[in-house]
This record gives sequence, C-alpha cells and structure tokens, in this order.
Amino acid sequence: MATEHTPEKRSALDRFLSGLSESIFQTKLGVADVQLIGYVSDLMLRFVRIDAVHKMRRGDGRPATEVFQLLCEAERRMGIAKREVHRHIGDVTLFWAGMFPESVRGDGKDSPDQLLNYFQHGKRSYKIASTIQADESRPPCDLLDRLSDQFELCAYGLREIRREMDEAEPGEQLLLS
Repeated sequence: MATEHTPEKRSALDRFLSGLSESIFQTKLGVADVQLIGYVSDLMLRFVRIDAVHKMRRGDGRPATEVFQLLCEAERRMGIAKREVHRHIGDVTLFWAGMFPESVRGDGKDSPDQLLNYFQHGKRSYKIASTIQADESRPPCDLLDRLSDQFELCAYGLREIRREMDEAEPGEQLLLS
C-alpha cells in the first residue's frame, strides 16, 4: 500500500519516514516489497500521534490502551469491525515491538499486557484480519497476510529505523544511502 497522501501534499515528516523506511528495508534488509515498506512507513506516520495508537474504544467508550483490552474488543466484533480491531492490534504490537521493544511488557506490574507475547499476538491478529474481506480503501488481505508472515522482519526493520534516528547527531540531517 503506497502512502495515502498524494506526492504534492506529503509532509516533510512523511517524506522523511518514507525515505528512511525504504533505505533500511531495501538496502539493509534486502526487502523489495514496496507495498509492505509503504505500510510500515504509514504506520510510523499514523502513530506519531498517540491518539492514533489509542483510537479503538471499549464498550464503555473509553480508549482501549492495552493489547489485552483490544483482544477483548476484537472478540466482541464481527465483519469489517473485527478486521479493523485485529489490524489495529497488529499495528500496535508491530510498532511497539519494533520501535520500543524495551516497553512491550505492559505499563507496569499490574498491567495484563505484561503477560502477552506481542510478536505472537501481532502475527495472529494480522492473520485474522487478512481473512476478512474489505473494500479497496482498506489494506488488501494479501498485504495483511504478508505482515503476519514477515512480522519479525518488520519489527527488526523498525528497530533499525529507530537506531538510525537515535544515532543521528542533534541538528544533523539523516543521510539516506
């Protein structure tokens, strides 16, 4: 899936994340799947805002802030709504496992997420989402299936993107090879 923005309307951050994603995935990891790379780049751009991470709501209207809560919500839903929750679980677990692996054990000792395996649940959720057909405005089923199959590689790619950003000197532009 290419970025959802037209080239002339893409922000500097969008162009930066796309370029960095392409560089890491194509050059360092040897991944030439443009649709997969575009999805990962869009994921980072969407999750710049924390409200996108917490966009799913529980039955009482409060945001589902933990993967455990999202899993419960997915069981309550059907059709496209179920697909969207499972896709979101895949996105959240991929983002956190890749960009912030040190924090994937939940918010604290009382969090139900501390017992969850983000890789297992992310792969499983993308796989479930890939089995539910949707219209062409949503990511295609085969892309979600590839995200499930390539979950570990995508998480590693995100870790490499973070490492590249962390190693840049303050004020230094990241040069993409």
